[in-house]
Amino acid sequence: MEFNEFCKKFENGIILLEGKREIDVASQEKLTAIGKRLAEKMPNAIFRSGNADGSDYYFSLGVAAVNPKQLQVITPFTNHRKKYNLAETVYALDSIDLVNEPDIVYHSKSHKGTKNLIDKFVSGIENQYTIKAAYILRDTIKVLGTKGGIPPISVGLFYENLEKPMQGGTGHTQNVCLTHNIPIFNQTIYFDWLNA
Repeated sequence: MEFNEFCKKFENGIILLEGKREIDVASQEKLTAIGKRLAEKMPNAIFRSGNADGSDYYFSLGVAAVNPKQLQVITPFTNHRKKYNLAETVYALDSIDLVNEPDIVYHSKSHKGTKNLIDKFVSGIENQYTIKAAYILRDTIKVLGTKGGIPPISVGLFYENLEKPMQGGTGHTQNVCLTHNIPIFNQTIYFDWLNA
């Protein structure tokens, strides 16, 4: 998809900007440039992040440089990476009534590594093991939103490990998108937009 086509199609949408934590310096600069370019071209769009280190942060730097009001983050707990949070709108997982979000719980269980921890975490058991479930629940909410007022996304841009794609939390988030027919793009598409 070409840059102008993307901007027109999703000009009033919610766009997820996220990906891997491990990122080279050249890609850091490109992600910031993409975030900035999208926010400049799409003033009515909202850009969502998980507030993670790496690609989430560099995308967010670009958006926030234009307008931090366009940036929202969904965090696994209150004050998660607060020092690096550039968004004006923050939804923390511990403020969401997960018991009344059965779709979020159901789709979070598709992540095999934390499947058995999800119900424990939702029931209130928090320890060094179940906290892993918080990140996957957060990832699911980033895509689907909640019945309690967080809208779903329209599209996702992911910075991916192209040699080992669809792994970890980023892979889970992409799979939730694909399951719900939400289009996703990786850097093989959107890095070209910097030359458009």
